[in-house]
Amino acid sequence: MQYPQLLDIRNATVFRDNKKVFDRFSLAVEQGQSTAIIGPNGAGKSTLLKLLTRELYPVVKEDSWVRILGQDRPVLWELREKIGLVSADLQQGFVPEVSGLGVVVSGLHNSIGLFHYQQVTEAQREQGRTVLQELGVAELVNRPYRQMSTGQQRRCLLGRALIHRPDHLILDEPTSGLDLNATYHYLDVIRQLAQQGKTILLATHHIHEIPPEIKRVVFMTNGEIVADGAKEQLLTDARLSELFAMPLKVSFSQGFYQVLPARA
Repeated sequence: MQYPQLLDIRNATVFRDNKKVFDRFSLAVEQGQSTAIIGPNGAGKSTLLKLLTRELYPVVKEDSWVRILGQDRPVLWELREKIGLVSADLQQGFVPEVSGLGVVVSGLHNSIGLFHYQQVTEAQREQGRTVLQELGVAELVNRPYRQMSTGQQRRCLLGRALIHRPDHLILDEPTSGLDLNATYHYLDVIRQLAQQGKTILLATHHIHEIPPEIKRVVFMTNGEIVADGAKEQLLTDARLSELFAMPLKVSFSQGFYQVLPARA
């Protein structure tokens, strides 16, 4: 059986804040093909992910489209049941008074908190408690979002992304701002999800964020794809030095890559 592609972008022109970010941009990602999008700040990584979440739309042109799961115009509610999102924008914009349980359950309502007009059932609360338990943060069920550490907030937002049990996850620099302990706990969770068969689409400039389960990497800079291939072929001294415009040295251990300045 042929499954539709998770993402199929063809010749897309995209503006963000009146600035042209993409000009005839093309990229395809298959379902089950976990992929890391790598590039410096301003490369266009977040713009790419916002196309996938329908926060941005391309200029309408002939021979140009953005198809998600085979659809040119997917129903947003259905889309958000199939694709979970965790991003810094979402984290910063969340309602600070909501509890950990409220963060997770808000994913069922597609909101950035829970509000008086929303009806939350006991079944939904139980769903949220189950997800928090699975992520190892059941103790956050009643803790206000504003009183959580960055890592705890990120875990709850991951729970929000998982509440629909989606097959695909979008992660925008998922460990940014986390200390080492929180970083590697978080990456352990991501690895488990990838091993369960979820497609992970990861945008980052932190090479250590790329779990061993992600095999494909795409290099971006200035709104263009400059390389696309197997991780082993692209995560090298020469290729990363060229991408980030500085001499870099790559090391590899236990499935993870690390990068240091070549003249450390």
